[in-house]
Amino acid sequence: MTQKQLEEKIKYLQDFHTAINGKWKLQILILINHGKNRFKDIQAHIPKITNRVLSKELKDLEANQMITRTVYDTIPVTIEYKATEYSLTIKPVIEMMTAWGKKHRKKISGKSI
Repeated sequence: MTQKQLEEKIKYLQDFHTAINGKWKLQILILINHGKNRFKDIQAHIPKITNRVLSKELKDLEANQMITRTVYDTIPVTIEYKATEYSLTIKPVIEMMTAWGKKHRKKISGKSI
């Protein structure tokens, strides 16, 4: 691998990390993909996340075109989040990370799953 190829590889990994970094983004994206489309629904499935952090993470996911935010003119106002087609491109990566995490947990704990 040339120096330029190595630098490009690192740059692309940094782009990936920027898009999905943080403790909560992947969890949020998975929940939205499974029909948890409202703020309170998402928050209910991630009990330790604060309103402020969830709001920031949703804005970041929207900025990276992973989700869309739709505001409905109801009383009270309804806001729904939906995964974009683009966000589905990360699904194989999430599945690989999940499989690796399972193996890692087994290795570290010394227990079979």
